[in-house]
Amino acid sequence: MSLETQKKLRTLDGKEIKVFGKWSIEDVVVRDPGLARYINLKPMLVPYTEGRYQKRPFGKAKIPIVERLMNQLMRPGRNSGKKHLAYNIVKKAFEIIHLKTGENPIQVLVRAIENAAPREETTRIAYGGIVYHVAVDCAPQRRVDLAIRWIVEGARLAAFNNPKPIEEALADEIIAAASNDPKSYAIRKKDEVERIAASSR
Repeated sequence: MSLETQKKLRTLDGKEIKVFGKWSIEDVVVRDPGLARYINLKPMLVPYTEGRYQKRPFGKAKIPIVERLMNQLMRPGRNSGKKHLAYNIVKKAFEIIHLKTGENPIQVLVRAIENAAPREETTRIAYGGIVYHVAVDCAPQRRVDLAIRWIVEGARLAAFNNPKPIEEALADEIIAAASNDPKSYAIRKKDEVERIAASSR
């Protein structure tokens, strides 16, 4: 796809399409070449694809990364299906990220996913009734899945039984993961998985 075609897809009536009407994806860069195909930065007026890519093989890769974050927020039983609630949480979290860092929150999110994505994990192998773990390389799609899951899980745990709202917890988790801070839940989980994999080699 040529550069001109990409620019046309990013505009509507000559105006640039921005996420939540505020955040441009024009300058967002994915530094990890392994994850570049699986972090979709397609511009949308509203990050909501109505599940049209879900059932296709590797269809998740076509869902915008902001919507994938929103979908993870809907996971527990109480919040499942509440897309508008997840939309508002992510929107407010992006505002907080911009206030705290002064950067484009989508770039901060992409950096957080790159830092929290594990490169190695373990798999179980059963051989003659004996089960043992072997280190394997992590597929790029799974790396993105785990990173988003851990970021949201960390935010949920930080906000549970705490006066801190989920928006603020999510913003703090994304900022911590983007700066590779060991206080981040996602970074801790990644380090733990890679440490177990290294000992199983």
